[in-house]
Amino acid sequence: MSKAPDMPKATTSSDGIIKLAIMAVGGQGGGVLTNWIEDCARRNGYAVQATSVAGVAQRTGATIYYIEMAPAGDREPIFSLMPAAGDVDILLAAEMMEAGRAILRGFVTPDRTTLIASTHRALAVSEKTIPGDGISSTQEVFAAAGIAARRFVHFDLEKVAIEAGSVISASLLGALAGAQCLPFTRQQFEESIRISGRGVDTSLHAFGHAFDLAAGIQNPEPEPTPADLPVADNVPEHLRAGWQQLETRLEQLPEPVRAMARRGLRAVVDYQDLAYGEEYLDHVFKVLECDNAEDQFRLTHEAAKYLARAMAYDDTFRVADLKTRGRRFDRIAREMAQPDGARMKLTEFMHPRAEEIVGMMPHRLGLFLSRRPRTMRFIDRLFNRGRRLRTDRLPTFVMLYLLGGARRWRRGTLRHAQEVTHLQSWLDEALAVAQRDYGLAVELIGNRRLIKGYSDTHARGLSKFDRVNQAARQLSGRDDAAQWMARLREAALKDEKGVALDGALKTVASFAEAKD
Repeated sequence: MSKAPDMPKATTSSDGIIKLAIMAVGGQGGGVLTNWIEDCARRNGYAVQATSVAGVAQRTGATIYYIEMAPAGDREPIFSLMPAAGDVDILLAAEMMEAGRAILRGFVTPDRTTLIASTHRALAVSEKTIPGDGISSTQEVFAAAGIAARRFVHFDLEKVAIEAGSVISASLLGALAGAQCLPFTRQQFEESIRISGRGVDTSLHAFGHAFDLAAGIQNPEPEPTPADLPVADNVPEHLRAGWQQLETRLEQLPEPVRAMARRGLRAVVDYQDLAYGEEYLDHVFKVLECDNAEDQFRLTHEAAKYLARAMAYDDTFRVADLKTRGRRFDRIAREMAQPDGARMKLTEFMHPRAEEIVGMMPHRLGLFLSRRPRTMRFIDRLFNRGRRLRTDRLPTFVMLYLLGGARRWRRGTLRHAQEVTHLQSWLDEALAVAQRDYGLAVELIGNRRLIKGYSDTHARGLSKFDRVNQAARQLSGRDDAAQWMARLREAALKDEKGVALDGALKTVASFAEAKD
């Protein structure tokens, strides 16, 4: 265990001015962090200037804070108002993509810049709106940072802050102090936090942990992998025997499939019950009968993943169950850093369509109503209105809790019958194709990724799924059928309206026309 020196050596430019930029998003406390750094410098004999260019909106707009400092003397130093490419000594990034943005703008250079960045992600709106995986590659930023920066200090500063009950500005300050690139001691930085007078204890806690990590006094804790997690988490004692039977059956699967099937089994048992887990394994073993070791059981591996998604579909019971789980309230309270004695108000926004209401009904009754358009329109007018429900209030909580508990009757509902029929049709089609085109069958299984969410989101995904799967007939017999099916799926995931999918389907249709 190393000990940090009492007085760090300053990172300065050729003109004796220390130039520091902070890349943050509104709501992350960038202004507070800037004030702390400015106060620390002034109290320790430095002339300082701090500026900022705010983003477009609080909590969404990216903001650049810029600080220049130099030892106070007889002559007032001339400071710049904004950072310039190739002219930044220290750059703090409150999120990984902010580090990437700084690199693209030329603020990070290998001859002078110390880059301190949090490795967590705060997704941009553009990343969230894509139906598929729109998340930008963090690994590319890591690789670029290792080349672009003279020194790269990085770990999950958001996690450090949350665990301390603070915000990331405090852990960023700790990382800055621990990196020892400013001429101030730990105690001098801490004094600035104390003088601010707000959230002092939690801020100091986050500061201290981040300082130790950046200075190498502590090592970051590795994230647990699925293999590290206990197999029988949260299984009540009276269900242990049944769960163990499922585990025994799981061990009969080939090794390449086992880990994925274990995750799927946990998901469906949590969703419904042990008997539902038995159904899941029945499906997986049915796929295994059509698979082989030569192809490394890819078909069964994909089926183990997407069968769990198909069986654990989002319905009204599921939504109500998730919204009333104790660990959800604990997580929200932890992330919101709820002060002791404060009451948290939690409002849910819900607008169920007629399809969700009728889907909860017994199969025959729901089917009878769903076939009557006038009745469905009446039900839709009655329920499909935006409703704000306060789950921190007992009546609303009890209502949703009882609704979530009604999942025991899920198997008898119209929605479940529809899901079972759809699942069986999807699986049978893929297994039939596997006899003549193994790769295409794997892609057909993967198309289940298109179906997700609840209400309108589910309806849109189901429509895209049907359109993509129908193209399998046009692709049948082509050597590149699997590749084209994968392209269609990726096109369907690019935008909500399906514009990219329309173009891809027209291309596939041209194949069929040429063959005719």
